[in-house]
Amino acid sequence: MTTAPLLGAGVIVPTGDGRVLIGRRTTAGEPPTWSLPGGKVDPGESFERTAARELAEETGIVLPAEQMRVLAVLLDHELGRPRLTAAVLAPPSLATAVVTEPHSCGGWERLPLDALPEPMFYPSGLVLGAWRSELGFAPRTGTHAYPVAAR
Repeated sequence: MTTAPLLGAGVIVPTGDGRVLIGRRTTAGEPPTWSLPGGKVDPGESFERTAARELAEETGIVLPAEQMRVLAVLLDHELGRPRLTAAVLAPPSLATAVVTEPHSCGGWERLPLDALPEPMFYPSGLVLGAWRSELGFAPRTGTHAYPVAAR
C-alpha cells in the first residue's frame, strides 16, 4: 500500500527591515515548534495560490498570489511518506497578523533573522534555508532541495 504524499507551501513574509513573520505552532499531537505560515495545497491550486490562501487563513494578512514567488521545492520523508514543500517568498509586509486558528497557533511575531527561535518546524526551517542559507537550517539526510530557476 502506498501512502499519498503531502503537498504544501511555507510562506516567508519579510518585513523589509531584517525580520520575518514566525508563529508558535501548537498542533495537537506534536511537540510545540516555531513555524512560518503555510499549509497543504488544495486540488487545482498553484503553490503561489496556496501560499496566499494559507497566509490569509492563518494570519488575516491578504497578499496577492501574483506577488508570491516560489524559491525552491523541498522534498523530505520525515513523516515516513513523501512531503513536498514549496518555499514561497511573499512581498514585504507589516500588516497586523492575528491568530485565526488558536487550536494550532499560539501567536505571531516578527523576529530578527539573526535571532530566530528554536525548535523550528522542520519544513519551515527548510523554507528559511532555501531563502537565506546563512540562517543555518541545513537539510537532514534524505531531504532534497530543488531551487527554482529565475524566470
